[in-house]
Amino acid sequence: MFGRNVHVETVVMLFHKKNDSVINVKVEFGESEGKVPLDNIAKRAEAYKPKARVTYKKIQEYIEAKYGFKVHTTYIAEVKKELGLPMYDAPNAVEELKQPRKHPTPEKVEAIKDALKYFDIVK
Repeated sequence: MFGRNVHVETVVMLFHKKNDSVINVKVEFGESEGKVPLDNIAKRAEAYKPKARVTYKKIQEYIEAKYGFKVHTTYIAEVKKELGLPMYDAPNAVEELKQPRKHPTPEKVEAIKDALKYFDIVK
């Protein structure tokens, strides 16, 4: 029916739509009457600024600095899962573990929970 030709055609209709209406806004910045103070803009922008992401590495560094011991990322993930916090798929996850997974000691669990409170992840 089409033969051996590998020719493909695409038809696209382009159009330009004009605006229904235009709104012009004039804003003056400064300290006098009727002007928007620059201080308020900076404060509002700071309020909308997203928080820095808290990584497992930051949690590990906090625990090592405060408690003097290291925690493995699997321990942090286990505590987060236990608390019902959102979890993401690890890109390096394996289907079968080579060794059985150890569980964190109560001391490490409390340190991880403290770090999560410090970083405002849990209340």
